[in-house]
Amino acid sequence: QGVTALWLTSSLLNVVAEHAARALSGVRQVWSGGEAVSGATVRRLHEVCPGLTVVDGYGPTETTTFATHHRVPRPYGGGVTVPIGRPMANTRVYVLDGRLRPVAPQVTGELYIAGSGLARGYLHRPGMTAERFVADPFAPVPGARMYRTGDLVRVNAEGDLEYVGRVDQQVKVRGFRIEPGEIEHVL
Repeated sequence: QGVTALWLTSSLLNVVAEHAARALSGVRQVWSGGEAVSGATVRRLHEVCPGLTVVDGYGPTETTTFATHHRVPRPYGGGVTVPIGRPMANTRVYVLDGRLRPVAPQVTGELYIAGSGLARGYLHRPGMTAERFVADPFAPVPGARMYRTGDLVRVNAEGDLEYVGRVDQQVKVRGFRIEPGEIEHVL
């Protein structure tokens, strides 16, 4: 169909890279996210599709799809997973400790996101909204809020965010958030 730009969940990108990487040979740019993007997947795609640019896009639904992005360099010599990068336009990110203070580079903290793409909260869930959408003490305008993602990150030596894990037990399965506590409650 002449597709030149594509977005695939990380799970699907892994399968395509392993079993049908050549199917992406005409694509110029592929964005991926939903879970950590595999370094091995990127290396395979760069090998099979020399003209392909891979971009890791990170962003929970509460921040209107993508909040950060990382254009993966060629050749990718990084680790097991690709960094989640830097903020998109009109987005601010903060890596904070438990007292909402910025942490030093390369120190793990919780990721908070603010900016024009931030949702107002959760429909009919004021308690959850108050817990996750908190006052932004760093905002250029008073009254702004930021979203507490629950994701642990650190800023690497290049200035890019790296995903480290979660502050809670939430896991992702094929891009879907799974809260083990909710499953326990139902059982």
